[in-house]
Amino acid sequence: MNRLKIGVLASGRGSNFQSIIDAVDSGHLKVTLSVLITDNPGAFVIERARKHGIEHLVMQPGQYASRDEYFRSVAGMLKDRQVGLVVLAGFMRIVGRPLIEAFPWRVMNIHPALLPSFPGLHGQRQALDYGVKISGCTVHFVDEGMDTGPVIIQSAVPVLDGDDEEALSARILALEHKIYPEAIKLFSEGKVEVSGRKVVIRDAVAGEGSLTQPPVAG
Repeated sequence: MNRLKIGVLASGRGSNFQSIIDAVDSGHLKVTLSVLITDNPGAFVIERARKHGIEHLVMQPGQYASRDEYFRSVAGMLKDRQVGLVVLAGFMRIVGRPLIEAFPWRVMNIHPALLPSFPGLHGQRQALDYGVKISGCTVHFVDEGMDTGPVIIQSAVPVLDGDDEEALSARILALEHKIYPEAIKLFSEGKVEVSGRKVVIRDAVAGEGSLTQPPVAG
């Protein structure tokens, strides 16, 4: 059986990329990490790719005539490598239509808040400023909006009275490193189905019930 080929887009340090690499190396995640594409030539995520022998490409939007041309070229690079799922791992740009149309419901992102609450930048800070008691992270498919695509998996943490942005972010990041590889695993096993704006997670084994989301972390 051929393994699902993954293309990763990232802009920074790439800790979620590393969590996916670790899941592959451990055998938990049976996919092939085909290519990393970054818009930042100084990103530490490049070192992670080099260390693990994963092809990396630096593609900067300023080198293209338009945003659409940029994402059309990114999509072409991914298709050339027969990528079946595109994973955003700290990619600091809103994905353009050419990429979304090239990979319908095959572009995945993780966000450090319980969507639809607190989309966009600094989800942890938004949660603290609003005063919520529960926060967390969301893996979702990407559409043309900002963090508006169908939700695949969510997991939560309590917001503690003494939390600052750094403390809350660290606890949420630990969850991200768990649920992102799990969402990719579900997709790679054919258990993820988009119905309208809902994601249904099916168990691939006949006669068994649907898989559940990870429990709330305490």
